[in-house]
Amino acid sequence: MFTLKRKHLLWFFLLILGCGYFSTMSNLEIHSYLKSLIFLMPMQFAAVVYVTYLRWNRSYHAK
Repeated sequence: MFTLKRKHLLWFFLLILGCGYFSTMSNLEIHSYLKSLIFLMPMQFAAVVYVTYLRWNRSYHAK
C-alpha cells in the first residue's frame, strides 16, 4: 500500500499553493507593473526567511 511521507505531502501542498497563486495572479486586473511587483513578493519573502534561518542556524551552532 502506498504510504504518504512528510516530504510528499509537503511537495503536494506546495504544488496546490503554487497553482492557486498562479491562478489568482492570472485573474488580477491591475497594471502590469504592479502585477509583476506583487508576483515577486512571495519569492522575496521566502528568500529573506531562508537567509535569516541560515544566519540564525549558523550562530546557534557556533556557540
